[in-house]
Amino acid sequence: MERLQATSRKRKTYQVEIKHSLLWECALGIAAVTNRPLHHTLEKTAEDWQKMRERLSPGAAKALKDVEENNTWKTLLQLLHEDDFSTIEEFIWYIHELPEQQLKEIAIPFLGEEYERERERAARGDQTAIDVLKQASEGHLFIPRYIEYITSVDPIELKDHLTTVMQGWYEDIILKEADEVVPILEKDAAAKWEMVEILASEKLVEWATGGIEYLPEPGVHRVLLIPHTIYRPWNMEADLEGTKVFYYPVADESLEQGDPYKPSPSLIQRHKALGDEARLRIVKLLSERDQSLQELTERLEMGKTTVHHHLKLLRAAQIVQAKSGIYGLRTNVLETILHDLKAYIDG
Repeated sequence: MERLQATSRKRKTYQVEIKHSLLWECALGIAAVTNRPLHHTLEKTAEDWQKMRERLSPGAAKALKDVEENNTWKTLLQLLHEDDFSTIEEFIWYIHELPEQQLKEIAIPFLGEEYERERERAARGDQTAIDVLKQASEGHLFIPRYIEYITSVDPIELKDHLTTVMQGWYEDIILKEADEVVPILEKDAAAKWEMVEILASEKLVEWATGGIEYLPEPGVHRVLLIPHTIYRPWNMEADLEGTKVFYYPVADESLEQGDPYKPSPSLIQRHKALGDEARLRIVKLLSERDQSLQELTERLEMGKTTVHHHLKLLRAAQIVQAKSGIYGLRTNVLETILHDLKAYIDG
């Protein structure tokens, strides 16, 4: 679709930050385990999720059912953005000490600057403001019902619920996997920080998230990238005041914590994709401009089926993308191939 720019102002970009923590992994795990319809698409199997449920204490298991009903994993994520909490004890203490109205205001999702007054009033129980926020989020899968719940629930009950489920999942699930998960999160975050100096912000977000093209938008001056292992292969997004958040799946390379001589699957796949004369010619042709299958077939003087096969391999390696039958080069992937190879050799 063509877009007309109604302003002469130059589009500004955003700053990228990367944060990681077992607390994020904990809240995202609670979100994942309670999203049953999505389980068949996750790397962990339905059996894996059931085994984790069975490891929970009775109190935590009951709280998890309440999360499933009211989507209070969203509240946990909202609260985690309030500070850089270093321990579960620090986070639990923060929740208990939080003034009741402030707790509800933080829990209500940010819907835009124009709704900030309604957000504050809704936290005080103003029904008109609550209705405005519900209408503003109409069509979302769960946000209107979530707003209704947050604004009506007893704050003490909410605090007890949040601390029970968070502490339970952290102690029964997260701590048992911490020795394996922490190095993965650290490795992935370090790799992304290295690329902050190499890639433009938009290219970095696209690379980190595996293909999300996030263009600068009014009011957003920061993008926060938070790696996770628990919700792979999905990205999750959230909006905060002035900030766009992407909870993104760690890269395959970050999962390789054992044999330092074993290259990652994506590194192998991309070099194999480029290790062919015809595919290298396609890459060079697409570096000049986006082209259709017919155009590439004519330029290469090859059969359409053969060219399509080469394009399929390049797409699988995320070097080429296709939109409405037009093929284009993902230049950010090419820019990172050399870095990924160097990281493998130096590692």
